[in-house]
Amino acid sequence: MLIRAGYSIRFDANIPTPMLALLSIHPSRHKDLQTPQRIEASPDVPLYNYEDGFGNICTRLTAPAGGVTLSCDFVIEDNGEADARAPDGPQMPVEALPDDILQYLLGSRYCETDRLMDVAWSQFGHIMSARDRVEAIVDFTHQHIEFGYHHARPDKTAWNGYQERQGVCRDFAHLAITLCRCMNIPARYCTGYLGDIGVPAVDAPMDFSAWFDVYIDGGWYIYDARHNRPRIGRILMARGRDATDTALTTAFGSAPLIGFDVHTDEVQSIDWDSMQRGLYPHD
Repeated sequence: MLIRAGYSIRFDANIPTPMLALLSIHPSRHKDLQTPQRIEASPDVPLYNYEDGFGNICTRLTAPAGGVTLSCDFVIEDNGEADARAPDGPQMPVEALPDDILQYLLGSRYCETDRLMDVAWSQFGHIMSARDRVEAIVDFTHQHIEFGYHHARPDKTAWNGYQERQGVCRDFAHLAITLCRCMNIPARYCTGYLGDIGVPAVDAPMDFSAWFDVYIDGGWYIYDARHNRPRIGRILMARGRDATDTALTTAFGSAPLIGFDVHTDEVQSIDWDSMQRGLYPHD
């Protein structure tokens, strides 16, 4: 299966403003690229990449006075397989977890394990299977939070989402991650593309999506508390402890977002002409 994906994001700026962007796909998907994946800036400003401590590709730039548009358009091959369900079995003891996995049990900026510990153990403490615990947490989170773009705000934490019962996909992920960590199941935050592929199209602007991974029986498995069903066509961009580590863009100064367009569509072949002209499949 071929997926054409990309974005055009516009920022305003009154003065030159340093920025950091995690808008490249994750290196684990590089081998699947069928066309080059390059971030372009308009006006043309220097960009350079580095790899952060979580293995994500980060791009540094300085938005000039007057602002900047960042854009990308690429085609990637996907196996078309739905998210794999974690294996059933007893939970791995904390003392048996690899050293590099332990950080995904700890509280973090948006995942306050201390505040949700009693909630987690009262709701899920009777479940012995790690997979069954995770799936119960996903069910609970999916039912507990009402989705709506108007509920989004940048400072909302897992505890806020639990109390307010409203949010967007990142709030679903933060609450589920926190509840998993409270139950000693390592969980990490993921962000990327998830188009309406294999499901009925949603009459809403396309956006990036957030989901999470859990570490069970020596491997990582994808779960999605917002959609609460296996999906196809995910394209990972970044992962970390929570949205702090995976923020799409960070401006070190004032750089308001004034334009945002994301596209993720299944295609039958590579239309080189439309890609060169910057036309998306839905144009």
